[in-house]
Amino acid sequence: MTNGDAGLVRLPILIEPDPARVILRPFLSALDPRDLHRSDLLRATRLIDRILEMNVAAVEAELATTLRDFGARHADIAITFAERYAQIRDLLGLEDDPVEARRLLIGAFFSNEYSFQSIALFNPSIVSHPDQAGLEAGELRFVMSLRATGEGHISSVCFCSGVVTGAGAIRLDPPGRFAMTPRRSTAARLADAYDVTFPPSTELGERVIFPITQQQRNGIEDARLVRFVEDNGRATYFATYTAYSGREIAPEMLRTDDFRRFSFIPLRGDAVSNKGMALFPRRIGGRYAMLARSDGETLQIVRSDDLHVWNDATEILAAAQPWEFVQIGNCGSPIELPEGWLVITHGVGPMRRYCIGAALLDLNDPSRMIARLREPMLTAIKGERDGYVPNVVYSCGSMVHAGQLILPYAASDTATRFAVMPVAALLDAMG
Repeated sequence: MTNGDAGLVRLPILIEPDPARVILRPFLSALDPRDLHRSDLLRATRLIDRILEMNVAAVEAELATTLRDFGARHADIAITFAERYAQIRDLLGLEDDPVEARRLLIGAFFSNEYSFQSIALFNPSIVSHPDQAGLEAGELRFVMSLRATGEGHISSVCFCSGVVTGAGAIRLDPPGRFAMTPRRSTAARLADAYDVTFPPSTELGERVIFPITQQQRNGIEDARLVRFVEDNGRATYFATYTAYSGREIAPEMLRTDDFRRFSFIPLRGDAVSNKGMALFPRRIGGRYAMLARSDGETLQIVRSDDLHVWNDATEILAAAQPWEFVQIGNCGSPIELPEGWLVITHGVGPMRRYCIGAALLDLNDPSRMIARLREPMLTAIKGERDGYVPNVVYSCGSMVHAGQLILPYAASDTATRFAVMPVAALLDAMG
C-alpha cells in the first residue's frame, strides 16, 4: 500500500538457517534402497567385506571413535546405527553378525550427517498450537512450520513454537538440542499414502520431515498449515505442500492432530496441477474448499466432497496491478473474519520482485471478491533484499490474534521475519 502498509510493523525477530543443525540420513546414492544401481550394491558388498575382515578390537576402537565424535550431536545414535544395519542386512541378504559392535559400525558406515537448513530457513506458516495451557491472559501459543533447505537444494519441513501476546509481541521457544527424522509407520512407495511418527520424547523444534517418496525426493516445499474445524467442532491440522521429484511437482497433503504423528496423502483431480494449494479452515455449504492456481496468473477456488480429490476450479482473482502482473498466488489458507475471508496474496512484478498483498472474499460465497489491496502491504526493504533469491518476501500462512494480523514471512528465500498489522487498518486500506 503506498498507503497499504499503514500500520504494518516489522518485529525485530530474525530466524536464520543454522548449518549446525544436522540429522542422520542413510548414506546411499538412492532415496529408496530398491532403486540402487547394481554397481552401488556391489560397492556396498565390498565395504561390508572390509568391515568383516577387521578384528573385534579394531571394530570396537573404530566404533568408540565414531560414537565419541558424533554421539553428542544426535539423540540415540546407537539405535539409529542398529536400525541402519538391519536395513543393509536385509537389502544385501546378510547373515546377522554376532558382534554387536560390528553391527553398529556397519550401520555407521552406511549413515551420514545432513545439514538440513544449511542454505535457507524460510516460507513460514503459522497456526494456533493444540496445547494452550499455562499462558497469561491474552496470550496464544502457536506452531510454525518452516521450509528448510540444505545440500543439493533438498527441502524438508521443520517446526518451531512460540507465544504471541495480546499486544502482538512474539516470544519464540528454543529449537531443542537435537534434530531428527520420524519413523515411518506405513510402507511408502512412489505416491502411496504413508504415516510417520516421532518419539514422544522429542520436542516440536527437533522434528524434521525429510522427503521419503520418489515424488518428494528433491523436496517437500512450502507447507501451508491450517487448523481445520469440522461441523461437529472437532479440530485437526492439515498442510498442503509441493512434492518435488527433481523433474515434476505434485501437490500433496499431510494431516496431524498433535504434530507428532503425521499422515501423508497425495491429492488427485484436474485442479491439482500447480503449486500453492491452500485449504479453507472449515467446510462452506457442507463442502471442503481450497484455493488453487493453474496458470500462475489467476487465483481459483475449488470445492469438493472428498478432501483428496479436487476438480472444476473457478477463477476468483486475476492480476490487476503492475506489482502482480507476472504472477499471483496465495500466501496461505484464508482467515475467517466477520467481514469475510481474508486471503493474503503474493504478486510478482518488474525485476521478479515478490510483494505481499491481500483480498477479502464473501463468507458464504468465497468465489465473490469483496475488496482487495491496490498496493502491496509488504515489499522487501534494505536488509531483506539480499539473499538466495533477491527481492522476495513470501509467506505460507498467517493468523489473526487480538485484532492483529500476525504475518511471518521469508526474506529473499533465506531467513524468516515477522510483521504485525491491525486487521482494521488492513481492511480500511482495501478498495
